[in-house]
Amino acid sequence: MNRLFHEYAPHRGDIQGQRNGVLISNDQGEAVAYAMWKLEDRGPMMIEPGWKVYRGMIVGEHTRDNDLEINVLKGKQLTNIRTQSKDEAVRLTPPIKMTLEKALAYIEDDERVEVTPKSIRLRKAMLDPNDRKRAERAKDAAA
Repeated sequence: MNRLFHEYAPHRGDIQGQRNGVLISNDQGEAVAYAMWKLEDRGPMMIEPGWKVYRGMIVGEHTRDNDLEINVLKGKQLTNIRTQSKDEAVRLTPPIKMTLEKALAYIEDDERVEVTPKSIRLRKAMLDPNDRKRAERAKDAAA
């Protein structure tokens, strides 16, 4: 699939990209604004609070080059103790919006684009983290 076409040429190998790792949801449920706010320093998010996520779904881009499993479902711990300081307001940066073309250009070999009538989501090919690690070890052993 081509996005831009300049001319035909002989194959020159893989196209080198500068992409970091991804943030992967480690559980199923609705994303919570507080958890996303606490995880913003890990990288920009691709989802909004209240979106339904599942295990293996890509929810953001990691600031480093490795993939990281995160919990975007963890709410704020509520206690009965009151303090003088006000609770800080949760202000999130706007998420990265993915179009179909942008998502297809973004994914790696072990990732998939999931297209439904209401949304375009990114996910890992293997949803279970143990299966992903096992496949990575098998790939390294074969190489």
